[in-house]
Amino acid sequence: MSEQDNLIIYPIPSLAATLLKRERDKGTALTEDEVIAIRDNAPCIVMPRDEAAKVDEKRGYLDIHPEDCWGEWQRIRLTFEDKGEEESLGARVNVSSITGL
Repeated sequence: MSEQDNLIIYPIPSLAATLLKRERDKGTALTEDEVIAIRDNAPCIVMPRDEAAKVDEKRGYLDIHPEDCWGEWQRIRLTFEDKGEEESLGARVNVSSITGL
């Protein structure tokens, strides 16, 4: 595998945190078009896969995969409804600190 093949596009902040913040700001569920637009305009960096894995580990969760953003967002949203705030992504990510969204 070449060095270039080892690089991935990595959203910073995570898509999950960004979508959670946007949905909370909106006050209602995001539509598929909104989720796709947020994904398409999310700030990203290019980094090696192993470095991305370290970021995921430090965050304590895997981010939403951009290619299946809508489907994965629908699944992860359920965890916010099914679990208390202490157990949700929002407890691990200070979504209010995400700027520029």
